[in-house]
Amino acid sequence: MLDCEKLRKSKLLWFTVLFILVVFTFNGCLTFRESAKKAIHEFKKDGIELRFETLVINKRHLHYAAVGNDSLPTLVFIHGSPGGWIEFKRFLKDTNLIGKFRIVSVDRPGFGYSDYGQAMHLQPQADIIAEFLKKLENQKPIYLIGHSYGGPLVALLAADYPHIISRIVILAGALDPALEPKEKWRPFFIKPPFRYLMPGSGKQANEELWYLKTDLFGLKAKLPNIICPVFALHATNDMLVDYRNTDFIKKEMVSSMIQIITFKSGNHFIHMNKQAQIDSLLLSFL
Repeated sequence: MLDCEKLRKSKLLWFTVLFILVVFTFNGCLTFRESAKKAIHEFKKDGIELRFETLVINKRHLHYAAVGNDSLPTLVFIHGSPGGWIEFKRFLKDTNLIGKFRIVSVDRPGFGYSDYGQAMHLQPQADIIAEFLKKLENQKPIYLIGHSYGGPLVALLAADYPHIISRIVILAGALDPALEPKEKWRPFFIKPPFRYLMPGSGKQANEELWYLKTDLFGLKAKLPNIICPVFALHATNDMLVDYRNTDFIKKEMVSSMIQIITFKSGNHFIHMNKQAQIDSLLLSFL
């Protein structure tokens, strides 16, 4: 009996040590951050000038990366949860787009180098990014591309600031509040000490995704206000965000032209797996 008890305690100790190591390892890996020096050097090797800037808007910091001439039409990429500007690095290096667009990718509030760790609701994020978009205005169109959580965010921006935005592209976006999973476990990990069990930027992602379940009801009421063309791209085999969000988009965005582009493959990460098709769509805007 004593030997069994010692064995049990030994296993528990090793499990605890392993769990702590895993948490700390992923805390370092899942920040979606990269030093400016490293990124600029990487792009320079490809002959591309990468620029970074951090703005202070509504007492919050908004960090972004950009390539291309400021006089061109602008593509603004907005990542999901968690994530960072690097989620769209491949588009900032895209030779099909460079020279035709100014290409911008933001760190959403709470992620990357935009006040990392401080989660926010959907509306205040939209208000911050809207002020940023105003600074980008150059008398040329501004197109927003939002993946996953970025989908409802670009929809809210189009509803609230129609004079700024020419078109929006929703990539595997979660917009329908009725399709959101209950996930009643999420509040348990919002407050310390259990918050610190979430690795890396999973902490603020968990918090904002819990907020999103109520934020989407406020968004739903505004969707009829969208007047710009909307392009919704979604894979039927998406295991994270229900494909039926495309039906919700068609039903609720009654004042805009809607185009649904369906993929049979690509999963949730179509911004990585369907880049050529996304390129083709963005180039058609010209």
